Amino acid sequence: MRVPTNGIEIELDDQGPAGGEPLLLIMGLGMQLIAWPDELVAALAARGFRVLRIDNRDAGLSTALDHLGVPSVGWAALRHALHLPVRAPYALADMAADTLGVLDALGLASVHVCGASMGGMVAQHLAARHPARVRSLTLMMTSTGARSLPQARLPVRQALLSRPRSQSEADIVAHLERIVGVIGSPVFPPAPERLRERLLASVRRAWRPAGTMRQLVAIAADGDRSALVQGIRVPTRIIHGEADPLVPVAAGHDLAARVPGAEADFVAGMGHDLPLELLPRFAEGIALNARRATGSG
Repeated sequence: MRVPTNGIEIELDDQGPAGGEPLLLIMGLGMQLIAWPDELVAALAARGFRVLRIDNRDAGLSTALDHLGVPSVGWAALRHALHLPVRAPYALADMAADTLGVLDALGLASVHVCGASMGGMVAQHLAARHPARVRSLTLMMTSTGARSLPQARLPVRQALLSRPRSQSEADIVAHLERIVGVIGSPVFPPAPERLRERLLASVRRAWRPAGTMRQLVAIAADGDRSALVQGIRVPTRIIHGEADPLVPVAAGHDLAARVPGAEADFVAGMGHDLPLELLPRFAEGIALNARRATGSG
């Protein structure tokens, strides 16, 4: 279903018991709500959560903002490197406002929130700026954006900014397979058939590279959230792979140190993905953190 919010429409998937504890999942750069594996959704629903997955603006089946044009990622990166302001078509705070509109449309005063990668950055804004709307916060493989933190190595950045050989379905899937191969978990590689099936489903559902570029520039424009996250007062759990090549694990340690009272789970052999073998661990961690909010953990 599509929910009107903040002047656009956000695609929503709503699963689990209707009366369960509501849990909002916010995905990362260019990713769709189906990037949250069905197995994870089922595990969370089995723990009593009403699981709400959304497509961020400019991704999946949510509103495309193509009228804003395609920004120059290279120019944005240069300005960011020179500590100059970066102009973006919209802000991560706007994306946080999108989620508030979804909650309002559903009549939900507050929810548990889990954000991955860019989704974790959006979740930081949500929890810090709208604390009454967030019961607990789980931040997966994400960062404050502090400039002192180590960045992804050049081959990883090049892979992320590369393009498929053509716009054929087969070439796009092959392109995405290469990216997963670069940023994924070295100890938990996905089964090739399962990966190809998931990527094919994603491409057939929506392929929105221009939207991904606008989201990427929004990340660059957002800058350093170190001061912002120090104001978070909800129970927070940090989940980060020790082998993450895109957002190095130092970012997770930084978050754990800056968010008051945060607990952390640093996972050996995990990269920048959601390996099937680790989904029960993730579900249990999210549930444990939610119980901290209710005082039952």
